[in-house]
Amino acid sequence: MSGAMIFIKEDLKISDVQVEILAGILNICALVGSLAAGRTSDYIGRRYTIVLASIIFLVGAVLMGYAPNYAILMTGRCTAGVGVGFALMIAPVYSAEISSPSTRGFLTSLPELCISFGILLGYTSNYLFGKLTLRLGWRMMLGVAAVPSLALAFGILKMPESPRWLVLEGRLKEAKKILLLISNSEEEAESRFHDIKIAAGIDPDCVEEVVKPPNIHHGQGVWKDLFIRPTPAVRRILIAAIGIHFFEHATGIEAVVLYSPRIFHKAGVTSKNKLLLATVGVGLTKTTFILIATVFLDKVGRRRLLLASTAGLVVSLSGLGFALTMVELNPGERLVWALCLSIIFTYLYVAFFSIGLGPITWVYSSEIFPLRLRAQGASIGVAVNRLMNAIVSMSFISIYKAITIGGAFFMFAGVSLVAWWFFFFLLPETKAKSLEEIEILFTKNTRHENQGLEIQPTTSNSV
Repeated sequence: MSGAMIFIKEDLKISDVQVEILAGILNICALVGSLAAGRTSDYIGRRYTIVLASIIFLVGAVLMGYAPNYAILMTGRCTAGVGVGFALMIAPVYSAEISSPSTRGFLTSLPELCISFGILLGYTSNYLFGKLTLRLGWRMMLGVAAVPSLALAFGILKMPESPRWLVLEGRLKEAKKILLLISNSEEEAESRFHDIKIAAGIDPDCVEEVVKPPNIHHGQGVWKDLFIRPTPAVRRILIAAIGIHFFEHATGIEAVVLYSPRIFHKAGVTSKNKLLLATVGVGLTKTTFILIATVFLDKVGRRRLLLASTAGLVVSLSGLGFALTMVELNPGERLVWALCLSIIFTYLYVAFFSIGLGPITWVYSSEIFPLRLRAQGASIGVAVNRLMNAIVSMSFISIYKAITIGGAFFMFAGVSLVAWWFFFFLLPETKAKSLEEIEILFTKNTRHENQGLEIQPTTSNSV
């Protein structure tokens, strides 16, 4: 959409307000999709929820590619948004639930890596399709998304179902069979199976192949346990999940990724081809540094990367704000040094975001919730994520017109500073902990009660 908006505005003769709505409406609809995805995945399973998301994506892409007018384009964008909500909630949860503790950071960050690779493909295809006619070019930019939607729908059918969901369904034989396939050893599979049964409220010594599903499944009482009567540990987990999702977008990533052509135009790049080419650099930087992050997540840890990343955001956003302010203070004059600084700090910002806050948001929020609360707890985080994404994408143009584009990025730098303090005080390290052990990290001098929500450590070291 970043590159397509340049041509949509010219072709459909729409205003800046309509452009903001078009950009942000996807995230409003994604909010609805993410909230629905939690309950859906508890009913039909993680795998088929991904299939459903793919079908919704496909319909949205076809509508946008066809779009003869603004109304149909908005309908397609909204449809795709529901699919985005489903996918953003279920992909990290599915990845976390099939991963072993030693590789969970790497595997759970892969969805964010592939999103970045998709953004890079989007920027690249925008540059290529931008050479077509005005009416055809932007429709191809949006309609081509139908191809990977089909690939995902059929590809996921070859993947195993989440063993944790199968245990919640009482299908113990199937769950154990899958754990043997996805674990590094038979001993690890047995240990994980033991822990999952305890988390699900099933006797760990049970050897039956199928049992009656635990009463804690399908969302009964989940909202009450999250909001009305949460344990101290669950309350801290919810604050951490909502906070990290809030700050992921409150620090301005959507303004940079979605409106990078406008940023570069404000800095002094005037050619449409050069604008699209400069945005390819944004996508390339994002993908490269998320790839680097996947390597270090399980070695360096979530917390260290997150704090270093957020500190880098403060510096790069301040530098970008300074460079753009210098450009605005000298209208009509081409400041090459300020243009170069704007591009450098934009790429630096994307690099710092992508090596920490970007992937860790999804890894962290998908692994900290207890098993019973995981799907719907994660969906709340995604809903907050999409709401903030929508607020930033739908208001950025209005904000920079009110306080200047340089002022907008100084504002994001201030928010990033607040984010650093939030992460420092409220987010413990989760590296190398099993999903069944992590709740202990959020418990401070609280005696656990085994109600299907609290997880007992499997080893003395886990405490």
